[in-house]
Amino acid sequence: MENQASDIWEKVRQQFDTGPYPRTPLETSPKDNPGLLYIHNLVTAYYLRNQQVIETAGKVILDAGCGTGYKSLVLAQANPGAKIIGIDLSEASVNLAKERLKYHGVEDAEFQVLAIEDLHQLPYQFDYINCDEVLYLFPEPAVGLKAMKSVLKEGGIIRTNLHSYLQRVQYFRAQEVFKMMGLMDDNPRELEIESVRDTMKALKDQVMLKKFTWQSKHETDEGWFLMNYLLQGDKGYTIPEMFSALRAAELEFINMVNWWQWDLMALFKEPDNLPVFLGMSLPETSLEEQLHLFELLHPIHRLLDFWCGHPHQAQLLIPVPEWTNSDWLAAKVYLHPQLKTAAVKEELSRCITQPKPFEIGKYMPIAGEQFIVDSAIAAGILLPLWEEAQSIQQLVERWQKLRPLNPVTLAPSTDEGAMKIIQQVLKGLADCDYILLECSS
Repeated sequence: MENQASDIWEKVRQQFDTGPYPRTPLETSPKDNPGLLYIHNLVTAYYLRNQQVIETAGKVILDAGCGTGYKSLVLAQANPGAKIIGIDLSEASVNLAKERLKYHGVEDAEFQVLAIEDLHQLPYQFDYINCDEVLYLFPEPAVGLKAMKSVLKEGGIIRTNLHSYLQRVQYFRAQEVFKMMGLMDDNPRELEIESVRDTMKALKDQVMLKKFTWQSKHETDEGWFLMNYLLQGDKGYTIPEMFSALRAAELEFINMVNWWQWDLMALFKEPDNLPVFLGMSLPETSLEEQLHLFELLHPIHRLLDFWCGHPHQAQLLIPVPEWTNSDWLAAKVYLHPQLKTAAVKEELSRCITQPKPFEIGKYMPIAGEQFIVDSAIAAGILLPLWEEAQSIQQLVERWQKLRPLNPVTLAPSTDEGAMKIIQQVLKGLADCDYILLECSS
């Protein structure tokens, strides 16, 4: 078994030395990709687990399986002041990663050729570990998870992923075909890629394998062939298998990374009027069962992308819908750091001045780009948060200055009325992580 795993890793190393991945151009910057920055910001995962806001300055972040360093660059830009460490099996990829971060002026970054199983050799413990598009190459994912856990600080968080078997099953079938043809016996090169291309083009369009996997727009993209039809060591998993690996590694599931796209109830026409059996049983099912049901009903996600950490280290928290007035009065309100950019400030000011609705979804598309807020909300809540975190009382006082009269009755605004409006708005914004609510009571 050990020799088999070693053989697979050698094939993986050779493949990525020959064709380093990702093939993102050196000059490409993620600064205009807010969704990507949101996912890779330590603040996001830490808040979802602990309902607390953390500073990224001084944190040590590992990019395990960094490839050519594009995600390392994303991590550096999403987490100002953090130290970035990148490792990869492929020396060619590591050299490109070094060049990429140097090109973009990232100074506090180190890279070296190292296997994930050998992480214990590093002189670091990590606040955050990013392991993207690697774990599914392990013969046993728990081995990779255990290796990362061994260098994870107390309270630290791991983000990693597995290929979805249910969503990607057609590609696994394709890989079996090309294994039978001997195209994956050694490191696939131009000849093997050409053989795959010729085979797929020779099939009739209605043949299922071609219908579900062939994309003519990628016909000249060698990287796409290597990462789909000819990916050495590729394997798919289901949600129960993902949780099984976490249990084997003694790690605690935190959340799916793209959590807003795993809403089981959103799959039903009338979530409040389900068939009797579903209406009675779904509330009693575990989170694991709900996620598995989602993937069985609607397997749209190529990756089972998740956060995890040491067990029993999450902070005890009270869900926002259960907050009392005392909780609200003790709360601190933050704007998500990915919204604290000059572009957001400029557009925010313009919408307040004109006035016009502020399309907040454009700048952090969690709930979709159509998420907009009224100009009064932008002025009363978002603008002060852009400058610094605010207490609820500060926001209430600002709201009363902006809206001293009830617009319907023209009666003077009351503390109670202003508080209700602020709470309602903050709940909506917090549901999509646009704002972060930290309760200190």
